[in-house]
Amino acid sequence: MGRLIKELGKKELILFLLSVGIIALQVWAELELIDRMQEVTKLVVAPGGTTTKVLYAGAKMLALATVGVLCSVAVGYAASVIGANLSYKLRGKLFHQVQLFSMEEINRFSTASLITRSTNDITQVQTLVSMGMLVALRAPIMAVWAMSKIATKNWQWSITVIAAVVMLCLLLACIFLIAVPRFKKIQKLTDDINERMRENLTGLRVVHAFNAESFQEKKFANANEALAKNNLVAHRVMASIHPVMTAIMSGLSLSIYWIGFYLIDAAKAPDKLNLYSEMVVFSSYAMQIVMSFMMMSFIFIMFPRAMVSARRIREVLTTDPKIKPGDRKDGLPGVKGEVRFENVSFAYPDAENPILEHITFEANEGETVAFIGSTGSGKTTVINLIPRFYDVTSGGVFVDGVNVKEYDSQALVEKIGYVSQKAVLFSGTVTSNVTYGNEGRKEERENVFSALKTASAYDFVMDKEGQESAVVARGGANYSGGQKQRLSIARALYKKP
Repeated sequence: MGRLIKELGKKELILFLLSVGIIALQVWAELELIDRMQEVTKLVVAPGGTTTKVLYAGAKMLALATVGVLCSVAVGYAASVIGANLSYKLRGKLFHQVQLFSMEEINRFSTASLITRSTNDITQVQTLVSMGMLVALRAPIMAVWAMSKIATKNWQWSITVIAAVVMLCLLLACIFLIAVPRFKKIQKLTDDINERMRENLTGLRVVHAFNAESFQEKKFANANEALAKNNLVAHRVMASIHPVMTAIMSGLSLSIYWIGFYLIDAAKAPDKLNLYSEMVVFSSYAMQIVMSFMMMSFIFIMFPRAMVSARRIREVLTTDPKIKPGDRKDGLPGVKGEVRFENVSFAYPDAENPILEHITFEANEGETVAFIGSTGSGKTTVINLIPRFYDVTSGGVFVDGVNVKEYDSQALVEKIGYVSQKAVLFSGTVTSNVTYGNEGRKEERENVFSALKTASAYDFVMDKEGQESAVVARGGANYSGGQKQRLSIARALYKKP
């Protein structure tokens, strides 16, 4: 968590430091309010108190309460700004990091897990920073300051407060030890739920075609039940905080007044009023101390889950992509459009056997090379090695006479027009999909039409409402499989690799 907090900029750090000062002012105002309470009690009970004096003391209490409210609003604003900015930066860094990943890293984390880490996990961290900052700073300051106020008071009352604080600390420690493992498991089970839901939505047509609705429902129900059981255990533990805290607070109040009864009863007449007012003030201080620990308990509720989320986010941010780009921009002079494999072998991570062994071939500009083989023979794998979706296990892949490992990643893909086996379209228009990845170039309608015609996509695009500006839904859901494939081909052709 601490390493993620380092992502905060100067603005957020300044706001944080200001918040510390404002919170200290707020705590002073609230504790000073209690001291004024003792003054008002004496004015009301003791002889010689006048309405004017009581109203004046009440006005001071009102001013202190106003200061406390204004400080609370200011700190709340600062905390929300800090939390929002932190989540903004984390989302940006996480997205950028995932963009650098090869397929090996993507497969290791899984798509569902990366989505959860980019959304739910960052939200957990933001919530802890926004809400936790208010409590994590205020509660310790309040507890220490209030303890210093009661340190010189009656020792019998002080013992009751110490006993209550010890019980609270033991309670929070036990809950923390039980809850952290559960919340860690909850995040993993949330990934499983997302995976089941994503799998079902993307494969809905196949599910309907094979009447597999009940099978999918059973898979989802199993994942849902596991998550629900874990949630129940974790939240039952957390739910015990409030009743136990209430019992401790009630017991503390009763103890203070019970001890106070005997102290006042044993005191001399002139001291009874002072003891009574001290008891009222001490009780208020004691409640502030216990409430501080109670507020810290809310942090203990949020902290385990946020800590797990922070670790998961950091795991992505600190993962070093195995594929390192080079710095070369161009191929060898006089060599263009050449792809060469030299004794290439490749095995997928954790695979027992290599899928490619000792592959050697050369394809020159203007030539058409086809790979023929049975399913799983490695045809797609050969193509995926050219843009470095994976790196070869041994041997070398050369484009324009240069090993692909030496190329800058952008320079390499600029030389390649890639059409994936599974057609992928993005939400937008036909034109935005055909010109995808070429935002720096000037869009020319003739070039778009030329790519569409070469890919045999021109006719069905012209039949669409809006023609080349026709809407493309997410994933190309409003186009057939063949149409999506042709638009993918047009996208590769428009690039003119």
